[in-house]
Amino acid sequence: MATGATTSPARGRARALGGASLAAICLLGLAAFLYPFFLSEQPAGGADGAHGAAAPLIFAVLGPALLVLLLAELSGGRLSTRAVAVLGVLTAAVAALRLPAGPGDAPSFFFLIILAGYVYGGVFGFLLGALGLFVSAIITGGVGPWMPFQMFVSGWMGLCTALVAPIGRRLRPGSWGELLLLAAYGYLWGLLFGAMMNLWFWPFSPPGDLAWAPGMGLAETLRRYVAFYLVTSFAWDSLRAIGNAALILALGRPVLKELRRFKARFEFTLEL
Repeated sequence: MATGATTSPARGRARALGGASLAAICLLGLAAFLYPFFLSEQPAGGADGAHGAAAPLIFAVLGPALLVLLLAELSGGRLSTRAVAVLGVLTAAVAALRLPAGPGDAPSFFFLIILAGYVYGGVFGFLLGALGLFVSAIITGGVGPWMPFQMFVSGWMGLCTALVAPIGRRLRPGSWGELLLLAAYGYLWGLLFGAMMNLWFWPFSPPGDLAWAPGMGLAETLRRYVAFYLVTSFAWDSLRAIGNAALILALGRPVLKELRRFKARFEFTLEL
């Protein structure tokens, strides 16, 4: 159980390890998404060929790093054993909510990652996003070289709720103001999820006016990617964004109430 008591040296070291683990995971994710832009030539076989070897290595590092982060937060007192049980239940819920897939890559489970991260903290949201995508991929057969990239982006979706939580504290819990804030966040991440996930394959696209090529400058890369995104992904991602916002507006009040009830009952706090 986490309290506001003084932090022991061992607990302080555990928290430092948790922060370092989270930073390392995020840097790994950035490297995984951005390394293709530093290649001198495109690998043969497209995205599947390029990531066919890299993705297992990424996941081999990501899996243990997530375990270290979880254990460090537990040892640091910011996550209790009861909170781990809540994380397990919510992870299973995220996996189950992926089964009734809707437009835009099943927006039916993104809203839960957002609401849980908002209530329990950014690191909890990160763990739920990454682990929820992993479990749901196993259940639905969605395992492939794209999976670790989905885990990173979903984790970042949960992590960034720490940015809106301070604003939410100024609003009455369960009010329309709070729901609209979270709905706007869900809408934004509905677009960001697609925009970021495109980067796992876009650098390996066949040559063309909307494709990236080795040696291309930053300005031209951004121009081509924005054009590619608007032509190929924006309409689809808008469905995901609308789905996120609609689910938060429709279910946010009762879900937030239950999440807060469990938080008060189990007395845990997981800060960013």
